[in-house]
Amino acid sequence: MMPGESKIVIADTSCFILLTNIGELTLLKSLFGNIVTTSVIAFEFGEQLPEWVEIIEVKDINLQSTIEIDAGEVSAIILGLEHPHSLLIIDDNKGRKVAKRLGLNITGSLGIFLKAKGAGIIPSVRSIIQKVQQTDFRYSQAVLKKF
Repeated sequence: MMPGESKIVIADTSCFILLTNIGELTLLKSLFGNIVTTSVIAFEFGEQLPEWVEIIEVKDINLQSTIEIDAGEVSAIILGLEHPHSLLIIDDNKGRKVAKRLGLNITGSLGIFLKAKGAGIIPSVRSIIQKVQQTDFRYSQAVLKKF
């Protein structure tokens, strides 16, 4: 990182969709201030993103065709590769595996909920997970047991 350059937080489509569906999108702003995403993800999300979400285009568009996962996840991963020391919020299992293999720093929505609880932004992770379970978003039983 260059002096004065801050770590960026990159959010994938599923993060925006899930947090919007449970009425908790502002958790991202409360935790990180600003969030970065790509135009591909903004398009996949399909709604106007808040002003605190910055859209940055990936530079290496050729790399997109070499990674066989969803276009939004690929764009988020490439953006992460183009911005060392970034944090990528990604829930899709295939996308997470690719991001880990490429050495990216990742978290998922559950990690966001834990961080929000630790920061005193939400009173409990359990109440948020109960909201999630009212949507069509699913965590595996193994993941929930770890929690």
